[in-house]
Amino acid sequence: MEKAPLLLPPTPLLPKPTASFWTSNSPLHRRGRWVLQPAVVLVLLLVATIPYWSGTSIANSCPETTVIQPAHQGLASPSALRASPYGDFPVANDPFRFLPCTGAAVLPALNNSNAPQAWAAQFDPNPDHWNWGAKKRNNQSLGDPFAGRGIYLCGYLDVPLDYTNKADPRVARLAVTKYQVLGLASSGSPPGTGKKSNRTIVVEPGGPGGSGVSYAWGSAEAISRRFSDDQFDVLGWDPRGVNSSLPSISCFPEDADRDRWYLLTSQFRATVSRSPRDQLEIADAMNEATFRACFEKYGDIGRFLGTSFVARDMEEIRIALGEDELTGYLVSYGTGIGQTYAGMFPDSVGRVILDGTEYVRDHRVLGGFGFTALDNITNAWHDGFLGECVKAGPKYCALAQPRDGKPVTLPDLDRRMSAMFSSLAAQPLPGYTKKTGPSIITYSALVSVIYGTMYSPRSWPPLAEILYDLEGGNTTSTAAALENNSWYYDPTLPCPAFEDTSSEELFNMVVCGDSYDAPEPAGDLDWWLSLWANMTTQAWIGGDSRFYSVFPCRRFKEFWPKPAEVFRGDLSYTLKHPVLLIAETYDPATPLRNGRRLAQEMGPNARLIVHHGYGHSSTADNSDCTIAASKAFILNGTLPEKSEIDCYANEKPYLYGVKLNTTSTPAAKVGTDPVAEMQENLRELEVMDPRFIRAQK
Repeated sequence: MEKAPLLLPPTPLLPKPTASFWTSNSPLHRRGRWVLQPAVVLVLLLVATIPYWSGTSIANSCPETTVIQPAHQGLASPSALRASPYGDFPVANDPFRFLPCTGAAVLPALNNSNAPQAWAAQFDPNPDHWNWGAKKRNNQSLGDPFAGRGIYLCGYLDVPLDYTNKADPRVARLAVTKYQVLGLASSGSPPGTGKKSNRTIVVEPGGPGGSGVSYAWGSAEAISRRFSDDQFDVLGWDPRGVNSSLPSISCFPEDADRDRWYLLTSQFRATVSRSPRDQLEIADAMNEATFRACFEKYGDIGRFLGTSFVARDMEEIRIALGEDELTGYLVSYGTGIGQTYAGMFPDSVGRVILDGTEYVRDHRVLGGFGFTALDNITNAWHDGFLGECVKAGPKYCALAQPRDGKPVTLPDLDRRMSAMFSSLAAQPLPGYTKKTGPSIITYSALVSVIYGTMYSPRSWPPLAEILYDLEGGNTTSTAAALENNSWYYDPTLPCPAFEDTSSEELFNMVVCGDSYDAPEPAGDLDWWLSLWANMTTQAWIGGDSRFYSVFPCRRFKEFWPKPAEVFRGDLSYTLKHPVLLIAETYDPATPLRNGRRLAQEMGPNARLIVHHGYGHSSTADNSDCTIAASKAFILNGTLPEKSEIDCYANEKPYLYGVKLNTTSTPAAKVGTDPVAEMQENLRELEVMDPRFIRAQK
C-alpha cells in the first residue's frame, strides 16, 4: 500500500564527508562489510577515498559532545589575512564555484538561502594550504613555487531534484572535484598556466554509491597520465544521494545500528540453521523496516535517485564544463550510467570509455542486477586464484605447498578447498584475536572476503596464506582477516569528529527503482527462494551476496511506487562518436558476456576490447595493449579498426613484478604477515593506475 507523502526533512547542516584510507575512519580500518552489498566490494576495490570534505558534527555514539573546527576554514585562518597570488575564488561566472581544495570545505546546506556566499567565504587564500598535484618540473626560478603542478579544485553544481517537474523548486547539490593539469596562473607562472584543458575526462567509479569525488581525488593524476599523457583535466562528482552530495542518503542513525541486525539478516543459504524460507522472512522484514526508515527520513526523495536522473546530471556537468561533447572514463555501474546517457543524449557523446561493462537492459529485470553478474566468478576462482597459484608454485603461493609430500595439482587443490568450505558451512570454527577477543569463523563471512579479493588479484597471495593456515587448523590469521571486514562500526576507534555513517540503502534505492516496472513474480516469496537457490548454485562465491543486494526490491514499491523517470529506450542510437568498451575475461562483477551483448546492440557505435586478465575492470590486471588503445582513443579519438580486439595482461597473479624484475608491487612471498599484506594491498589500490575505490559495485 502506498504510504502518505512526507515533506522533505531539513537538510543537515553538514554533508557526510569522505573518509580516508589513511585515517582511523577508513573503511579498511573500519571493517567495511562485504556481504550484504557487493557495491561495497567494488567501491572498496575501485577508488581511493582520500579526505575531500570535512566538517563539524557530533557523533551520536560518542560519550561526550565535542565540536572540532577544521583547520584553514576560510577567514578563520590567520593566513587568510594576506591576498592570494592567484587571485580570488570562486572565479566570476564559474558554474562550479571552484575553490582550491584544502580539505576543510563544507557544502552549504540545501536550506541555506545564501549558499553561494557561504561557500565563497570558505576560500583560504594561502596556497600552502591548497592541494597541489605532484611536482613535474622546477619553475621556482620564475617566482612561482607551485609552477608546473596541477591543482585540485573543489566545487558544487546545483541540479533539479526532479527534472520532470519544473514547478518543484528543490535541488540536488552535487559535490565536484576537478584536477586541473595546468595548475593556476600567477605573475611568475609560465605561459599557458592556469587554463582548463581542451577536454575534461569525467570519471565515475561504480556503485550505485561510488564516489566520483574520491575517485578523482585519489586517482586523477594517474588517470590523466594514463589516458592523455597529462594533457586533460579530470573531474569526478558524487552522484545524487552519494557521500558528499546533498541530500546524502543514509537510513541508519549510526553504523552500529546497521551492524546490530547484520548477522541475523545475512546468513548464506548453505549455513541457515532453520529453513531458507525462514531466513528470507527475517531478511524480508528487515528490508521493509529499512525502507520504512528511509521513507520516514527522506520522504519522496527515493523517486529521484535513479540512473536516468544521474545521466541527466552528467549532461548538466558537460554543459557546465562548456564542452561540446562528453569525454569520460566510466567504470562498472558507471558504464550503466554511460549507456543510459548515450541513449538519452546521443548527440553529446564524445570520447567515452566504458570499462567493466554492465548491460543496462539487465537492470530493468527484477533481480537482474544480481544474477547477471555471476558468469565468471567460479572460473575466476578455479582458473585464477587456484590455477595461477599452482603455476606460480610454493615460493609465491602458500596453497601450492604440498601437504603430503607430493606436488600440488589443480584438481587436488580444488578438492581440498571444496572439502574445507563444506566443513565450514556445516560447522563454524572458533577463533581468537587480541583485538576483539573470542570469535567464530563462519562460511558466510569467509566467502564474502573471498568474493572481495576476486576483484583484486594482487590481494590473492595473502588470502592464499590465510586459507593455507585455516586448512591446517590455525585459525588466527583468518579470525584477524574477518574482524577487519565484518562490521562498519569499530568500537576500538576514537569517536569521529564528524558524522560518518555508511549508506547501503542508496544502492538498493537505485537498483530497485531502475527495475520498478518489472513484472511481479508468480508465487512471490517462492520466486525469491528459487532465485536464491539458482544464484548460489551458479556461483558459490558471490551468489549469496548478489542475491541479498536485489532481494530488498520486493518491498521498494510499497514506499515509492513510481520513480520520476526510468530509461527504457534501446542502445542502438546513432552517437556523435562511437564509444570504447572494455570487458574482462575473468571479471567477477561484470562478465565478458555483458560487453559482447552491449557491443552487438550498439553495432557501429562501439568497439570492444576483450581484456584477458583477472579482477574487476581492466586496470586490476594491467595490459600495455589495453592502455595504448585507451590512450589513442581519449587523446586522439582513434578507435580500433575491428569491432572486437584482444588484449592480454602483462603479468600473472602471484608473479607481479617477478619476471619484470620491478620494485613496484612485487609478488608476495610466503612467510609475510598475510593479514597486514592483504590490508596493504587494498590500500595500494588507491594509488594504482587508475582504479581504486571504496565504493560500490
